[in-house]
Amino acid sequence: MPKHIPVLLSAVMKCLSPKKGGVFVDGTFGAGGYTRAILEANPGASVIAFDRDKTVLPTVEKFKKEFGNRFTFIQDCFGQVDQYVTTPVDGFVLDIGVSSMQIDTPERGFSFRLDGPLDMRMSTEGICAADIVNNWPENKLADILYRYGEEKASRKIAKAIVNARPVTTTLQLAEIIHSVMPRPKDGSDSAMRSFQALRIAVNDELGELERALLASPKILKTGGRLVVVSFHSLEDRIVKEFFKENSGKLTHQNKYAPQSQVVKGIFELPNKKPIEADKKELDQNPRAHSAKLRWGIRTEKSL
Repeated sequence: MPKHIPVLLSAVMKCLSPKKGGVFVDGTFGAGGYTRAILEANPGASVIAFDRDKTVLPTVEKFKKEFGNRFTFIQDCFGQVDQYVTTPVDGFVLDIGVSSMQIDTPERGFSFRLDGPLDMRMSTEGICAADIVNNWPENKLADILYRYGEEKASRKIAKAIVNARPVTTTLQLAEIIHSVMPRPKDGSDSAMRSFQALRIAVNDELGELERALLASPKILKTGGRLVVVSFHSLEDRIVKEFFKENSGKLTHQNKYAPQSQVVKGIFELPNKKPIEADKKELDQNPRAHSAKLRWGIRTEKSL
């Protein structure tokens, strides 16, 4: 299995700016890339890490032995962060989407290039992709592909899937999609959008992101940093709108008032545009090509 390389690690660390004695939350522990960087950056820092995927537990045990009580792990969704973190923290980082370990493990069923069962669950609970593909009505399946995959040919693909039922493996599903979809001119795989849509639906990924963003002001202390790395337009749109809505805006007392008032928001935004990987990182880690980092600093304004 290829070595896991944390995406935009240098930028994440610069934005988080770990301080001595600081407490940070890593909402997407995975292989522990961000967590390790925070803990090694300053011996006084500590991390509370979240992950719903039980396959990370061996890595968790290694971190506990190496970092002791500086490292705490919670096996749950990061959208539940405010149920566990009750003392204000210095930083909250999220790396949204599927991890490289999940994609590269065929039996997890995330990849359209590796054959495996049609699962796609980040945990072992709830519905799997096979349940949606084989049991949902054609119109609902098409809606999922269009909404979460932004797939314009969603109805054509949904019809082909329904006609081919039962569909049990990832390559079988990919072949069905390939049979009705021409290969994109940009060299990407025509099954990519549909696989993305199913994965998001199975794991309620956008709902988890929204819940985590809404919880972030509750767990961050004044001056605390929220750092979010996203990988496709749906995620980035949610993050962008959240920061826009919570960073203050120009308002009028009434439509006849000659003066406007600037209302201070919950977050200050040091960067107007997202941070993206440079050429050096892209050469080392091609999976960073679509990554966008947005971040904000918690202000004193109360909720």
